[in-house]
Amino acid sequence: MEKDGSKTLESIGEILASLSGPQGLPFDLRDGEIWEIWEEMVGPTIASNARPTLLKDGVLTVGVRQPIWLQQLRFMAEDMRQKLNHRLGRETVRAIRFQLLTPNGRAK
Repeated sequence: MEKDGSKTLESIGEILASLSGPQGLPFDLRDGEIWEIWEEMVGPTIASNARPTLLKDGVLTVGVRQPIWLQQLRFMAEDMRQKLNHRLGRETVRAIRFQLLTPNGRAK
């Protein structure tokens, strides 16, 4: 707002951008793109059996539906990490951690 009492509108993007950084939001808003591009990056078969659940301190946690997929994806983790970071254009994901999901889709 201006001092003379007249109001100015700010876009949500401007407001959120002002919050990000060392004293604002504790995460990069762009990191949410991982959820948007997941299926494109891993393909529909993997996407139907595994999904990102959390990104914290550069570690992407991926929930996996079946133990066999858990084992297979562990072998693919480094390639997946590199592919995601390349697509994002920055080193967002330092590591990928896989976690078995319960039948209702929650992490164990």
